[in-house]
Amino acid sequence: MTKKKLNVWYNEGLRFKCTECGQCCTGAPGYVWLTETDIKNLSEHLSLTREAFLKKYTRYVGSRYSLKEDSQNFDCIFLKGKKCTVYKARPKQCQKFPWWPSNLKSKNSWEDAARHCEGINSPDAPLISAIDIQNRLDE
Repeated sequence: MTKKKLNVWYNEGLRFKCTECGQCCTGAPGYVWLTETDIKNLSEHLSLTREAFLKKYTRYVGSRYSLKEDSQNFDCIFLKGKKCTVYKARPKQCQKFPWWPSNLKSKNSWEDAARHCEGINSPDAPLISAIDIQNRLDE
């Protein structure tokens, strides 16, 4: 059986394994956009009503909700001791990291992401095929 080839720079696949180091959740202002499913899952995980969750943990930007950040260091509000306190219910955007279009647009973009994430290109990480990466992008 022949493997399907994609016309992407990472056609041979990429190495990644989440080490739960928290580096993707720290240090720079940004947005973790929430879907309605994310809001429902996080509210339930935290045993809060939707309204209480939104008031305590989110900000409304434009027409969407985003998680709040620590105002001093811009860490995600759910990052404590370099660990995600809602890891099992984390938003879809977080689940998809590092498989974001911005990280995959070029080898340089991937290498830049690797400077901030110890799980990218780790020799202990499994090789993820280009097809699997594409499937994660399409989720």
